[in-house]
Amino acid sequence: MAFLELQAIHKSYFLGKEEFPVLKGIDLRLERGEFVSILGESGGGKSTLMNIIGGLDREFTGQVMVDGHPLDHTRQKQLDDYRRSTIGYIYQSYNLISHLNIVENVLASLDMTTLTGSQRKERAVALLKKVGLGDQLKKRPNQLSGGQKQRVAIARALAGNPEIILADEPTGALDSGNTAEVLKLLEEIAAEGKLVIAVTHSQEVANHGTRIVHLTDGKIDGDTRIKQAYPMPQDTAKDFRAKPLSAGASYKNAFKHLTFNFWRNSIIMLGTAIGLFAVLLFSGLGNGINAFIQNQINSMVNPDSITVLKNPSGKKMSSTELQQSMQQFANDPSRLLLTSSQVDRLRGLKHVNRVEPGYQLSTYTVSYNKKNSNGTGIQTWTKAFSGNTIKTGHAPGDNEIVINKNQAIALMSAKTYKQLQGKTITLTLPWINKQNQPIQMTGKYKVVGFSDSAQVLPAATNYNTMHQLIEKYHGIAGANFVSVNVTGPTYVKQVANTIQGLKDHGKYSYGAITVGDILDTVNQYVQVASIVLAAIAGISIVVSALMIIVTMYMSVSERTKEIGILRALGERRKDIRRLFTAESILIGLFSAALALILAYGSSVLLNHVLYKIVKFNIVQITPANIISTVIIALAISFLAALLPARRASRLNPIDALSAD
Repeated sequence: MAFLELQAIHKSYFLGKEEFPVLKGIDLRLERGEFVSILGESGGGKSTLMNIIGGLDREFTGQVMVDGHPLDHTRQKQLDDYRRSTIGYIYQSYNLISHLNIVENVLASLDMTTLTGSQRKERAVALLKKVGLGDQLKKRPNQLSGGQKQRVAIARALAGNPEIILADEPTGALDSGNTAEVLKLLEEIAAEGKLVIAVTHSQEVANHGTRIVHLTDGKIDGDTRIKQAYPMPQDTAKDFRAKPLSAGASYKNAFKHLTFNFWRNSIIMLGTAIGLFAVLLFSGLGNGINAFIQNQINSMVNPDSITVLKNPSGKKMSSTELQQSMQQFANDPSRLLLTSSQVDRLRGLKHVNRVEPGYQLSTYTVSYNKKNSNGTGIQTWTKAFSGNTIKTGHAPGDNEIVINKNQAIALMSAKTYKQLQGKTITLTLPWINKQNQPIQMTGKYKVVGFSDSAQVLPAATNYNTMHQLIEKYHGIAGANFVSVNVTGPTYVKQVANTIQGLKDHGKYSYGAITVGDILDTVNQYVQVASIVLAAIAGISIVVSALMIIVTMYMSVSERTKEIGILRALGERRKDIRRLFTAESILIGLFSAALALILAYGSSVLLNHVLYKIVKFNIVQITPANIISTVIIALAISFLAALLPARRASRLNPIDALSAD
């Protein structure tokens, strides 16, 4: 039984609806150990017949039988397996991969075998030595002569130990000396028990084989036996098997091409890295600003404290809604006062260890030596304030007051403001009497400290001082806020929710504001700003993605012949897709690494400069930021490569091999 049998092979090309027959019923039986020359003039169908035998051409009628089994040319996977395990190609134009050295060219076939990495390398070197290139192993194809290139192609064809070697005009581009050497190698291959099929238009070349099949106008018009086929060796068992290309090999090959075109790719990586760097830096800046604000607030405000206000609407509200509601009743402050029974009710709550009623007024004036300074937000001192709030002096006692540093400077000077400590100043502030009419109250108090932040603490007295002043002017005496101190930070949210849920006569009585609420509000603004900045930076990432797409399309165009070579060696469509997506992903990874280096260096520099001003590291890049940046880099590089990779995988191998 013949090892390779062609039965009624017909093949036509079409130009529009017009048919041009190329093969017109080819029947042929070939055995291993034969060196068969298919002889004929150009255009006679020789190369078309070879493409059908090699599993590259699928559009024909008839049947190809291999070792007694039909080869189904409609099944892509079967053809890939067939080319990988059974066929070895030798081309007139050599078809070597230019960016690989000659060992790596042979390994391109061996990567699809069950051999280990060291075994593949050992076999590649051994085959190159066998064809006389043992002293050229580190050279690339462009550093070799034509004869040397063809010997590399022969070594690659033999790498997977195929049963059939297809040689398309193997000596067409060689001089007489190299022609003789190549033909001798082909004879030796046939003598090893392989079926060698050489397509040629040279009678002299054809005479070196064991058999000449003459093809004219798509038909066999001669089949001449020159000599008997070489006897089959006793042991033809393979030491290894063919297998699909692994993902690791794809990434390794992608890395080789990436480094080969490193400087071109480095421009793309730099552009992508700049976009990723900007996103990373703005994210780190947002983290740092949030942390700075939290640090500043926590250093001045007790995080275990809850500010309780009267709920004027009777509806359950968030802290933001509560503050908005308070503003609506600014002209009727009596609606915002808490009764003593309402204050006492808070003392009995679980996890509460201190309840302090207080007063908070929107405007006030302090005077000293005929100088006045207006302020907003005076209130009574409670445990809600941290000890760090007062940078100079101490918390106010009876008939004492703390004012902010800027007011002290306004009353004295920048150099002498500390001399105001211990002096008595006049405090003037508005309130309402029991008839809900506005009154103006004035008292004299001793300055015992200064706060640095007018936003956190503009001015403060204690509760007794304020209460006595209100009684002196017959004002309405109810507190307009209560400071509730909780036993620990883990209970703050729980107690705040409990307070907000308390009712009187079916209506919600209290609103609660925690440090966390304040931080959440501030952080939302910072986060929005960070997102906006990151989105602006993201424009450069979009541009980088477009650059990657263009680069990948250029790469597909430049490597069209390489794609055809790899498909002929047995790589699947998915292997070709993975080759290009892998290269794009590597670009993304290198871009991410470069972005991290830039971000780290910039954060160190910025923190060094800004620390002198705010005594805080403003740029804080977290592991989550780094991970998200790497994910973004991988995502955009993968998505950018999808269309070019898909186009590459769908190229017709025959057309790809004929590309310039």
